[in-house]
Amino acid sequence: QVQLVESGGGLVQAGGSLRLSCAASGRTFSSRAMGWFRQAPGKEREFVAAISGSGGILDYADSLKGRFTISRDNAKSLVYLQMNSLKPEDTAIYYCASGPLWGIMRTASRYDSWGQGTQVTVSS
Repeated sequence: QVQLVESGGGLVQAGGSLRLSCAASGRTFSSRAMGWFRQAPGKEREFVAAISGSGGILDYADSLKGRFTISRDNAKSLVYLQMNSLKPEDTAIYYCASGPLWGIMRTASRYDSWGQGTQVTVSS
């Protein structure tokens, strides 16, 4: 497992952009799959995006392709989520997650470490 700390959330107007960061501790960061999930009020946690340890494999929720981009910097043990053209329905708590192996990363059970979340609020 690793310790994860998200940052970069905040209030933004519709159409704006935000970049979330997730700082990871631990020596195995570069071998671990990383993902972002989000949970809106009254809704279940949903998959947003995932990236393999090398950064060579990416996966996105179908509804978010083209607006969100996941990336990572293994030298700095950071993973990012660039969010563009934000909509009010993107309002949620965004969670960073880490899993030991790449697989079907849209499933929360693939991850063994979670951050505390960062709030993103998009105003109309």
